[in-house]
Amino acid sequence: MIWLKRPFGALLALVILFEEWGWEPLQRLMARISRLPLLAWLERRIAALPPHAALVVFFLPALALLPVKLAALWLIGQGHPLLGVLLILAAKLVGTAVVAHLFALTQPALMRLPWFARLYLRWSVWKTALLVQVRASWAWRAGRVVKRRVAQRLRRFRGAA
Repeated sequence: MIWLKRPFGALLALVILFEEWGWEPLQRLMARISRLPLLAWLERRIAALPPHAALVVFFLPALALLPVKLAALWLIGQGHPLLGVLLILAAKLVGTAVVAHLFALTQPALMRLPWFARLYLRWSVWKTALLVQVRASWAWRAGRVVKRRVAQRLRRFRGAA
């Protein structure tokens, strides 16, 4: 069982890093989209929900995306692996955007549930420790150097144009 720990930890770290990278920008995108009158009205209703109803609304995207993910697996099984993987990635992207926005709307109500607040605190502590470990790794530091160099080159290229 110990041999599963390292690959599982690496996969979990990748998922958390995606969430960390994607959460804020996707939440901002959803906030812009939600300025539409009907969505703004719906947001006000969601933000006013009591804790248990907020919990149901928070988990709805996971249930709503399940058929999409099953369709992606079906596509892979039918010999369309690229299309299936692209569908899974699109579902992950849309799901993260919606969940990030819904969490921002429902967090105050969810934190009134003692068990949710306890689990959220544990999750936050664990995720922070994992991110500290990942950010201290050689791969992360090397990636930051590459990112910084690419950004500098882009700035120089834009300045020369």
